[in-house]
Amino acid sequence: MILARVAHPIVLAWGARRALIAVLAGAASTLAMAPLHLWPALLVTFPVVVWLIDGAGAGRWNGAGSAAAAGWWFGFGYFLSGLYWIGAAFLVDADKFGWALGPAVLALPAGLAAFTAAGFALARALWTPGWLRIVTLAAALTASEWLRGHLLGGFPWNAFGYAFAEPLALAQGFGLVGLWGMTFIAVLVFASPAVLADSEAETPRPWRLPAVALALVLAIGLYGAIRLAQNPTALVDGVRLRLMQPNIPQDQRFNYAAKADVIRRYVALSSRPTDRRPRGIADVTHLIWPESAFPFFVTREADALAAIADLLPPGAVLITGAARLADTSRPGRIEAYNSVYVFDADGAIAAVYDKVHLVPFGEFIPLAGLMRRFGVEQLVRVPGGFLAGDRLRTIDLPRTPAFVPLVCYEAIFPHAVTPRGARPGWLLNVTNDAWFGLSPGPFQHLLQARMRAVEEGLPLVRAANTGVSAVIDPVGRTVAHLGLGREAVLDADLPAPLSPTLYARTGDATAAATVVLALAAAVWRRRRPA
Repeated sequence: MILARVAHPIVLAWGARRALIAVLAGAASTLAMAPLHLWPALLVTFPVVVWLIDGAGAGRWNGAGSAAAAGWWFGFGYFLSGLYWIGAAFLVDADKFGWALGPAVLALPAGLAAFTAAGFALARALWTPGWLRIVTLAAALTASEWLRGHLLGGFPWNAFGYAFAEPLALAQGFGLVGLWGMTFIAVLVFASPAVLADSEAETPRPWRLPAVALALVLAIGLYGAIRLAQNPTALVDGVRLRLMQPNIPQDQRFNYAAKADVIRRYVALSSRPTDRRPRGIADVTHLIWPESAFPFFVTREADALAAIADLLPPGAVLITGAARLADTSRPGRIEAYNSVYVFDADGAIAAVYDKVHLVPFGEFIPLAGLMRRFGVEQLVRVPGGFLAGDRLRTIDLPRTPAFVPLVCYEAIFPHAVTPRGARPGWLLNVTNDAWFGLSPGPFQHLLQARMRAVEEGLPLVRAANTGVSAVIDPVGRTVAHLGLGREAVLDADLPAPLSPTLYARTGDATAAATVVLALAAAVWRRRRPA
C-alpha cells in the first residue's frame, strides 16, 4: 500500500511535473556508475520509469509518443549527469573551443537521450498490465542501448549493464552474456519492484517477479564467487612490465616547443628506481607509454629515436602511442593516424597499429563539409582530423604472448576488441584521459575497459597519461594500478589468460535471443484476445 501511494502521483503526473520527475530519475541513476557504484539507487529510479510509462496514457500506438517524451527527459538527465565532465575537453584550448563548452555539454545528452526515448516508446507500444511489462521494458531498453552502441560509430558509454560491474562477483556475468545481456538483466532486476505497487487483480502474487530477480542476482553472484575462487591470478613467466604515467597536462602535450623537455621527462621517469625494481629500467622487458605520447611525429625526430635506443636495455621494447604521418601527406596537407608503435632496443620500428575506431568530434568530424560551415572542428590539432586504420591487429613480439593494442575508447566496445583468427594473450589499452581532468570520466573509462577483460577472459594492461594506469587479470582483479593525477611508473608482471569465456565464443547471441523472445512474448500478449 505504501508503494502504491508513491506510484500513484507519478502515474498521474503530466506536463512539466512529469518531465521533472523523469529528468531527476535519470540524473539519480548515474549514482550506479563509476566512480560511486551505488547500484541500489536503480531500485528506486527504475520503478519510477515503469510508473512513468504506466501513465503515458492511451492514444496512437498505445501512448508511445507520451512515453517517448518521458524517455527523452529521463535520458537527458542520465547523460547530462553522467557525461558533464566532457566539457573539460573544451577548456584545453579555451581560446578556440571554449565557446562550444555549453552547447556540447547539452547537445550530447540531448542526442543520446533519443535512444532512451525510443526504448520507452517501444516498451509502451507493447505495454500490457502485469509482470510482463517489466520484461518488455528490459528488452526494449536493451535494444535501444544496443543501437546507441552501434549507430553513427557507436557510443555505449555508461550502458545500464555497467551497474553490475561492481562487486566483482556480479561482474563475472559479463563473461557469460556480455554488456548487452547484463543490460537486460539490470533493467529487469531494478525495475521489478514496480510490480509491488500493482493490485492483486492486475498482477496476481506480485512478489514473484522481484523474487525471481533476486534469485537471478544471487545466482550470478554465486557463479562469480566460484569463478573467482577457481581462477587465482597466474603470471606469464619472463615478462616484466613498466608502465609510465607522466601526468602531463593536455595543453603541454600539444606544444612542439616542449619536445626536448617531454623526452627528458619520459626518459628520467622511465628510468626511475622503485622498491620493486631498484635497478630502474634495467630489468624491464616491456616499457609502455600512453596514447599520443609526443607533441611531434616521433619517427621524424632523430634525437627522440636516439633517446629511445639509449633508454632501452638489450632485448627490451617500448610500446607507445604516437601520431603517425600518413603516406598521403604532402606540404600543406597533413594526414595522420592515431597509432601504437613498438620500438626495439635499437630504436627501430618493430610493429605499428593504426587506431580503427575514432572519436567523433574529437578525432574526426562526421559530415565534415556541413559541420565546418558552422565552425565545428575536431579537438585534436591535426588539420582534417585523424585517418582511421583498416582493422584491429594482433602484434607478436618476442618474450611475450601476442597482444591486441586498443587506443583510447576502442576498449569500450564489447565483442570488438579482438580480431578474427588466433586468440591473443592480452589486451593493451593506451589512452590519454588528460582531456577530462580529475573527473568521473577516467574512472568510467577504466571500468569499461576492465569489463572487456572479464568478457574475453584476457588480461588487460592500461597505460594512461594522467591515470588510471592499471594491470588487470582476466577475471577483472586489479593486480596493480596508479591513481588518477599521479606522475609515476608502475612495475608489474603480466597475468596469464584464461580459456575463452562463453561470451568470447558466442558474442551477443544470447542477449539477442533473449530480447527477441521477450518482444515476441509482448507482441503475442498484446494480440491475444482479452
